[in-house]
Amino acid sequence: MVVMYAAQADAIESAAKEIENVKEDANVLMKYLQDSVPSLISFGVNLLVSFLIIFAGLKLIKLVRRLIRHSLERAEVEKGVQQFIDSLVKYMLYIFLIIIIVGRFGVQSSSIIAVVGSAGLAVGLALQGSLANLAGGVIILLVKPFRVGDYIIAGEEGTVKEIELFYTKLLTVDNKQIMIPNGTLANGNIVNVTAQQKRRVDFSVGIGYTSDLRIAKEIMYELLENCSERLPEEEAVVFVSELADSAVIIGGRVWVAAEDYWNVKWALTEKIKLAFDEKGIEIPFQQVDVHITSAS
Repeated sequence: MVVMYAAQADAIESAAKEIENVKEDANVLMKYLQDSVPSLISFGVNLLVSFLIIFAGLKLIKLVRRLIRHSLERAEVEKGVQQFIDSLVKYMLYIFLIIIIVGRFGVQSSSIIAVVGSAGLAVGLALQGSLANLAGGVIILLVKPFRVGDYIIAGEEGTVKEIELFYTKLLTVDNKQIMIPNGTLANGNIVNVTAQQKRRVDFSVGIGYTSDLRIAKEIMYELLENCSERLPEEEAVVFVSELADSAVIIGGRVWVAAEDYWNVKWALTEKIKLAFDEKGIEIPFQQVDVHITSAS
């Protein structure tokens, strides 16, 4: 009986110790929570404020960009310069917004600038091509070999749609978009087709040696002279440019407004062919005569 009471006493003592241990653990946990809750609340508040800053910052960036664009448009700044400045302002404001957000979490601005400077140097060495494109964009805006809306040929060809920080967008005649690095454009040959207000349309037609040369020249001259798009101050010219092996090459030139070039080129080419057919003027084409002789 005594042994039983002793065992029960030991069990009660052990249970009491366990309860004390649980109380100590609970006290430690409560103390940890009491110490951590302010930090968690502060972090949550910073996180919430950061989201609000991002939301407001993006709205503000759009507003600033819109105001700058309107100001540039009122000042009648060239379209390419407007696009370039808009891209530059956009990237700068995004970087500034990131610095503000990171600063909310205790990172010093001086540390951020130092890190950005070091990273910028490393990135600059790694992205020399991109920096060359940026410099090329500046050169394009200063020298102005082309503007937005011009039709250029620079390896690829198309209408200049937009001049950005690193790339220039071209839109081809079949509505494809081409991105050309500004560095390539600044250091390469550029043909600006629409830089001038007028263009010369050249024609070259071969007629047979048996055809009447005078009639052929009169037909071509009449078509060029009576072209409705021809600039009246510029005279149409028709001449014999070459006596080739199988044809007499007649050349023709007429000046038109730059935007009428292709319409005039296509229309007059068709009219010359139809007029020559009507007057019996032969336009030679390559052919092969095969003679078959029977064996006797």
